[in-house]
Amino acid sequence: MCAHTSDLPLLNAWQRDFPLCPAPFDVLGRALGRPANAVIAHCQRLKDAGVLGRIGAVFAPGAGGAGLLAAMAVPTARLDEVAALVSSHPGVSHNYERENPLNLWFVATATDALALDQMLCCIEQDTGLDVLRLPMVRPYRIDLGFDLNATTAAAGGTTHTASIPVPAHEAGLAALAEQGLPFIARPYDAWAEHLGWSPATVLETLHRWLEQGTLSRFGMVVRHHEVGYTANAMTVFDVAQDQVDACGKLLAQQPGITLAYQRARSQHWPYNLYCMVHGQERAEVLALIQQAAQQAGIAHLRRETLFSLRRFTQRSPRRFAALQEALHA
Repeated sequence: MCAHTSDLPLLNAWQRDFPLCPAPFDVLGRALGRPANAVIAHCQRLKDAGVLGRIGAVFAPGAGGAGLLAAMAVPTARLDEVAALVSSHPGVSHNYERENPLNLWFVATATDALALDQMLCCIEQDTGLDVLRLPMVRPYRIDLGFDLNATTAAAGGTTHTASIPVPAHEAGLAALAEQGLPFIARPYDAWAEHLGWSPATVLETLHRWLEQGTLSRFGMVVRHHEVGYTANAMTVFDVAQDQVDACGKLLAQQPGITLAYQRARSQHWPYNLYCMVHGQERAEVLALIQQAAQQAGIAHLRRETLFSLRRFTQRSPRRFAALQEALHA
């Protein structure tokens, strides 16, 4: 199901700055001219339809746990089998087929670097295939909030700065925040009861995380395929190491760039600067990438553009949920 035009006022306005107050759906209801219970029911319908992933936290890189982008060269005849095995790991939040000999790309997260490596080694052992590990070096833009009225997604917010990690005594709230709010009148009260905190402490902590950069945003997390962005491309550039920071910052500022970051090179993958564009038409996405590359001064450099072909998995990361499970095991 794709989002209907009647969904846009709700989905567009609250991907960021979702109300951090005791009765947030009352605030949405007043803004939309609808009763709070009707807004709650609308959110539940969108979640059931797969359009709305959750309402919750998008943590900045470095907020906690360990994660990386991974890729595999999978024989075509085995792609469905291997993709299903990779997706079966709870720590895999995104898993896509892309146009490249490295045709399976996934994001893996875990409580720490050791647990992450163990997961990837397990995938290698079970499939008999190598996993290319591409850890992030520096983010320039990590924010997938979409303007749903545009034909190519336009991420809002600012370029990313260093975040402050979640301290251990607040990891329980982080686990709830990455899972998403319950669709009830006073959702933060439910989190507070679960944690044994006061509702005021929950809200104060979320406010602080936003102010200090631990959260990129708090709001509706929209599933881009379901709202019409099906021409999605990751472009990778080979940039001289002494220039990559300057180029990455410029690239992150270009219209239509939803993600931009530096990753470690690999012996078999020489690229170190990455960006994502989410759009509705392939030609429009390619034109936008070319324009962004020119503005960032990297259009002349070696690059590859990998369009997504199939989505095997798209779900919330579980860095903090996994940490809580490990602590209580």
